[in-house]
Amino acid sequence: MTFSFSVILMQVSADLQSEGAFSQLVRYFNEGGLFMWPVLICVILGLAIFLERLVTLNRADINTRQFILDVKEALDSGGIPAAQELCASTRGPVASVFNAGLLRADEGFEAAEKAIISYGSIEMSFLERGLVWLSLFIALAPMIGFTGTVIGMVEAFDAIESAGDISPSIVAGGIKTALLTTLAGLIGAIILQVGYNYCVSKIDRLVVEMEESSIVLIDSISAMEKGKSVSGGDSTNG
Repeated sequence: MTFSFSVILMQVSADLQSEGAFSQLVRYFNEGGLFMWPVLICVILGLAIFLERLVTLNRADINTRQFILDVKEALDSGGIPAAQELCASTRGPVASVFNAGLLRADEGFEAAEKAIISYGSIEMSFLERGLVWLSLFIALAPMIGFTGTVIGMVEAFDAIESAGDISPSIVAGGIKTALLTTLAGLIGAIILQVGYNYCVSKIDRLVVEMEESSIVLIDSISAMEKGKSVSGGDSTNG
């Protein structure tokens, strides 16, 4: 089967070079049979989730270092209300976590720290929303493709049994159709896997920024309680 799959892959590449790519893909899709449809649905749904996460994560990404400096200046110039106003007008999980901590700042930095930790977990769950479904479609696409291939091979051997002959002309079309489902499933899974890994790396970076900036905010609240200047020292090296 490995040899046959390689032959099919080489034939697909050659045909795509000789004909229009889109029309050729449509023809292969039709030749793949009914199992091409669930594979296509998995890829479409997975891409939809990826694009939604891509837009959300890009909107959540801000210049964290500059934001921390702005919050410190706001704390020194206008106190906690000014910092809260700045956080409310800034998008992203870092600003939301800061706002949650500032809301409890009047109760002491320990209460603010608890609020930051709790709200940080909520923001992280928001960032990861939908990724479990994306990983499901990554697994389903090749599995459906393999299922279509196995069924196609069974049909090919049924044709051999009915004809009482092992002539290549009897099974070549069936085997090609069967292997096309595997090819489609693998290509779809590869595309979705790249998108999934990009989202995970983006989320990891945002989580690290939330954790590091939260430490800076807690230190700033502690400094305010002691009557010290918040922006006097450089606490943004995280």
